[in-house]
Amino acid sequence: MNQATHLPSIFKIVQGLNPAADAAGRTAAWVSLKNAKRVFVVVNVTQGNAATVALTPNQATAVAGTGKKVLAGAVPIWSNLDAAASDALVRRTDAANYTTDAGLKNKVVVFHVDADKLDINNGFDCFSIDTGASNAANITSCTYYIEMRYPQDVLANVSVD
Repeated sequence: MNQATHLPSIFKIVQGLNPAADAAGRTAAWVSLKNAKRVFVVVNVTQGNAATVALTPNQATAVAGTGKKVLAGAVPIWSNLDAAASDALVRRTDAANYTTDAGLKNKVVVFHVDADKLDINNGFDCFSIDTGASNAANITSCTYYIEMRYPQDVLANVSVD
């Protein structure tokens, strides 16, 4: 099988947020997108309380979160607000963030962020996503699927600048 057909040789797969209660909101791991084409962020929400969860993609100038700011433009978003009932993702209106509904369901939200959507001219080449304050009964997690510019057997480390 050609290396280009293997998911791990095309996408750097990074756990952004381990599953955990989300009462106060959290910031996912920062990753560098300087050698990337784009990142797909897959957020999972197990909603045990009828409090919405706000999801906000951010950019920074370093993987330490230096100069953190929200993305300036809208990005494509999909969601499934009841993953137990269906595997269908629904295309949402492009936006700079997304807030789940309050339904007590298992949810999946996908963001598609092209690396050139970051403010690269001002040195912003790092990415993360925040979850907003919600409720301790709501469990969130996310995984980054980072498409690298140059697929190879061992992909570049995205947790360093």
